[in-house]
Amino acid sequence: MSSPLQDLKEAASGLPESERVELAQFLLGTLDDQHKENAQAEWLALAERRMTDVRAGRVVGIPAEEVVKHLLEPGR
Repeated sequence: MSSPLQDLKEAASGLPESERVELAQFLLGTLDDQHKENAQAEWLALAERRMTDVRAGRVVGIPAEEVVKHLLEPGR
């Protein structure tokens, strides 16, 4: 006997891609605000650590122009 969750997964997997995307966005939006706040706090902490490393000279950044040029190279 399958579970309601398994039934939902099977039904969702048969949807067109655009509808699966809409469903995924809906489900992500239903997550409670605490998870969103925790994720935001973690991203902010990571960004602050990385900026501290840059300012301390532990890492060297790559100029944006070089990054864009590399991304626009044929074959990427």
